[in-house]
Amino acid sequence: MFGIFSLFEALRYQAFVDFGYLMLLIYFVAMSGVTVYALLQIHLLFLYKKFHKENPKIEYSKYEADDQKAPFVTVQLPMYNEMYVAERIIDYVAAQEYPKDRFEIHILDDSTDETVGIVAKRVAELREQGFHVEHIHRVNRQGYKAGALQEAMPRANGDFIAIFDADFTPRPDFLRTTMTYFEDPKTAIVQTRWEHINADYSMLTKLQALQLNVHFTVEQAGRSYGNLLLQFNGTAGVWRKKVITEAGGWQSDTLTEDLDLSFRAQIMGYKIQYLEKHGSPAELPVDMNALKGQQFRWNKGGAQNARKLLKLVWNTDKLNRVQKMHAISQLMAYGVFLWVFIAAVSSIPLSFAFQELGISTHFLSFSVLGLFAVAAISYTANITAALNRSTPASFWEKVRFFGMFLSFLPMSMGLSLYNAIAVIEGLRGKVSAFVRTPKYGGATGDNSAIQKASYLAKKISWVTYAEGGMALVFSAAVIIGIKTGNHAFVLFHSMLAFGFATICYYSIKHLRFR
Repeated sequence: MFGIFSLFEALRYQAFVDFGYLMLLIYFVAMSGVTVYALLQIHLLFLYKKFHKENPKIEYSKYEADDQKAPFVTVQLPMYNEMYVAERIIDYVAAQEYPKDRFEIHILDDSTDETVGIVAKRVAELREQGFHVEHIHRVNRQGYKAGALQEAMPRANGDFIAIFDADFTPRPDFLRTTMTYFEDPKTAIVQTRWEHINADYSMLTKLQALQLNVHFTVEQAGRSYGNLLLQFNGTAGVWRKKVITEAGGWQSDTLTEDLDLSFRAQIMGYKIQYLEKHGSPAELPVDMNALKGQQFRWNKGGAQNARKLLKLVWNTDKLNRVQKMHAISQLMAYGVFLWVFIAAVSSIPLSFAFQELGISTHFLSFSVLGLFAVAAISYTANITAALNRSTPASFWEKVRFFGMFLSFLPMSMGLSLYNAIAVIEGLRGKVSAFVRTPKYGGATGDNSAIQKASYLAKKISWVTYAEGGMALVFSAAVIIGIKTGNHAFVLFHSMLAFGFATICYYSIKHLRFR
């Protein structure tokens, strides 16, 4: 009997050790994925800094406001239930410093609410003022945004198509500036940088601005300066119309049709001209559920495009090795949230197995490289990048940045479950609707926007409950780790607990209960 008991204990111990090694392998693979991606981002940072060192001043050419030789442009405004911002974007486009007879405005309206009437009224008023403007209202919403863009193509009279989402407020010289770059016949797209009209609205919008600034400086500009593949960001840019057709048109089999079409166009040999110093202001989501919906669409669409385009990128002979490497990294970047979530879950049993495995926790210190890389890139994008800055950042601006960055990290971790689900669905090919991100026309911090509750979510999703559960699990892991002296993951688990709790709290707070 004693021998059987001893054998059972030995087998149980061996199973524990085997499970520990399995968790170690999973964690190592997940963090390696994050680290490799971060190191490729460092290469983009190098390209970005190198270019700006060699080109300290960037100036863009422009057409004169009354130049009758300016190309004719169709401005398309796709929208769906945007009653708070629909009239605003139409007025901003109508205010372009561009010959009135050299552009037309097409509102691609799939709305089912008051937006339809608001748009119809404003269109009638602008027509009386001599503008070429058309209200194209669909009732089926087939293909969502991609479907609306594709259906409207035959009605576009311009050889160039500018696209703006409803939450943008383009600068008056947008068309004058972007259109000059199409004199190069290989230019398919001119993309401008997103700016944020309500970045100071709340901590949520400040953190979004911090992250988006990375994409629109180091990432997009770095790729542009390094002759790598970029992406059209779906808005605030202009397309050469014939390239859309040549590249296969707008396709609705992914939720990020912009990334899909822009990659197909560049693989054909066309290029994107990125104007880092020309900003197009836009409104950031002000409620957590809207942000999560936007993140879900971007991450699922990115995974769908990885499934669709990786083979095409790998097999083409029109890209060199570095271009392919970065293109693949860009397509797989959306998997970072999945890697983070896998690392988070596997770290709990691993934290209590280190001692039994006889492995030093320093073995995994390589993952800190990724943290330093993200910090360096974020610092450059938000502090040292000379966007609209005429003087160097002050000491307190730098201090505030690091405070924001320390808040950004756990919040990003807290979104890992939601975004991991999106990535898995995308990789599996699961079809889902295009859920637009509601905007409320708010640009100040007076909370007026969030009080406009027509577009707020109305029920708690199961993922929100799961996020609350994850917050409790990681909180327990922190307590147990401190009590047992297993401190290897205490900081990591603390950040995860705070991140999941914060995401869960605001997901519930921003519901429409009334």
